[in-house]
Amino acid sequence: MSSTAWFRVVASAIVLFPLAAAAQTYTVEVRPDLEGLDVKIETAEMPAMLVLKLTNNTAGKVRCDLRYDASPQTLYRTSTYVAPGKTEQSAFQAKRRWSTVAVDVKCRPSDK
Repeated sequence: MSSTAWFRVVASAIVLFPLAAAAQTYTVEVRPDLEGLDVKIETAEMPAMLVLKLTNNTAGKVRCDLRYDASPQTLYRTSTYVAPGKTEQSAFQAKRRWSTVAVDVKCRPSDK
């Protein structure tokens, strides 16, 4: 293979690699534990990020603890407070390729 042909193969691989990474797909499993609270959970899946939108339809503030499991990535935990009638977002970004993301969402009334 000539050096020009070799260069073209390498250049093509460099150009196509980000496209393949951007096109990755995954499934999302949301496992809510809401204690009867009226909290709506929506997902917005992007190629390298998952965004959860939490809408609090109750009269009081709630605290939602989230646990993201997207093996082989390290578990990620975070919390967010959602005021009555408001929507807050929680984002989880891919650092490695994932095929499944399981999210435990545990919401409780908040004193804060």
